[in-house]
Amino acid sequence: MYNELHEECGVFGVYSRDGLDVASLCYYGLYALQHRGQESCGIAINDDGVIHCHKGAGLVSDIFTPEALHSLGTGQMAVAHVRYGTMGTDPRLNAQPLVVNHIKGRMALAHNGALTNAADLRSAFEMEGSIFHTTSDTEVITYAITRERINSKSIEEAVCRAMNQLKGAYSLVIMSPSKLIAARDPHGFRPLCIGQLGNSTIFASESCALDAIGAHLVRDLEPGEIVVVDKDGMRSDRTHVGEAEKASCVFEYIYFARPDSVIDGSSVHVARVRAGAFLALEHPVQADVVIGVPDSGLDAALGYARQSGIPYGIGFIKSKYIARTFIQPTQSERENLVRIKLNPVAATVKGKRVVLVDDSIVRGTTCARIVRLLREAGATEVHMRSSAPPFMNPCYFGTDIDSRDKLIACKHSIEEICQIIGADSLGYLSCESARKLADNSHGFCTACFDGNYPVEPPVGCTKTKYERKISEAEA
Repeated sequence: MYNELHEECGVFGVYSRDGLDVASLCYYGLYALQHRGQESCGIAINDDGVIHCHKGAGLVSDIFTPEALHSLGTGQMAVAHVRYGTMGTDPRLNAQPLVVNHIKGRMALAHNGALTNAADLRSAFEMEGSIFHTTSDTEVITYAITRERINSKSIEEAVCRAMNQLKGAYSLVIMSPSKLIAARDPHGFRPLCIGQLGNSTIFASESCALDAIGAHLVRDLEPGEIVVVDKDGMRSDRTHVGEAEKASCVFEYIYFARPDSVIDGSSVHVARVRAGAFLALEHPVQADVVIGVPDSGLDAALGYARQSGIPYGIGFIKSKYIARTFIQPTQSERENLVRIKLNPVAATVKGKRVVLVDDSIVRGTTCARIVRLLREAGATEVHMRSSAPPFMNPCYFGTDIDSRDKLIACKHSIEEICQIIGADSLGYLSCESARKLADNSHGFCTACFDGNYPVEPPVGCTKTKYERKISEAEA
């Protein structure tokens, strides 16, 4: 409704050696990762080899009532998931974790990312007699692993062998009857970290989920690494480490991750402040106040203000009580809903030249509404600054950056976009600066900005048609 970007999902896993309530830990972990997906969520618990799973469409607080958590029982291990799907449109059908039975036992799997060869793998599996129950690429991963498990000595060996077939982005948390496994694709597109809580081991998409349960961050999984936890402790399989150049998603730092998270050793908050500082150097302007669009534009606005010397102000109050399903059918009602969600602070902007910092501009409609709100609140000038470069290409690695025909920067020049959104000036962060945002500024994927895909994207169709091809079983 607000033309915001969305990420594929967030994953969480627990291996308890201290008799912890793993269901409650997953609940709080998912709460901390709710920003990564609001379509569906789920928790699977291993109780002496028996896997109990509860999942559904909706927010964590809606799906996991006290009764639902109690119904999961107790256990030593659990995996959990929040989802916003770019592949597969039915949130109930595609809710995770996926639990599968195979000849050597049971497995629960949670996935963050997107495969670029999902359609080809699915077609090959179907030709061999496989029957798919969902329309997401996550089920393709479960088939790849279970097929390898038949001829492997262990589940971790099966995961390692399956990774030879998977192309694209995947951070996985997998639970077998006796082991908890985490795996990250060789490019490291999506984040995945290891935490410790007493003698228990935690896996999570972001370190903020570790903070939520009182665990401390140990380290991030390396790209290509498989980490196994069982009764004998924790061990690492590095077979795939170093076989591909690192290409972590730069947009995790610009937008997706929570600012209190640390990804691959770099603070997300610091990266966003740095983006604002770069913007001030690249696109200076005479103004009276710098404001950010809540929430992901606030840190960059602070950086812009510090670098430029222009005072920082609170320009908007964001309502935190608007359900994402609260969609009204008419244009006028949608306009009113924007006012409910974001209300300008007139005392900050009235009679002022305003620098407005947001994380990105996708289609331009949201920016135009926000600029109009500021003018109605009395701003004399509005200078728009984006802490991301222009989107010029779709993303095939777990972000719903759409086909080129739906991206405003592919159809209009910067001057035209400035006119469309009603701003007095417009400036984007450069790709060169985007690659310098994190302390570990090497090996970023910036394909959505510059078209340099680390993995060859699907050939011969737009992203929209590619996703429809993957999800065609739903029709």
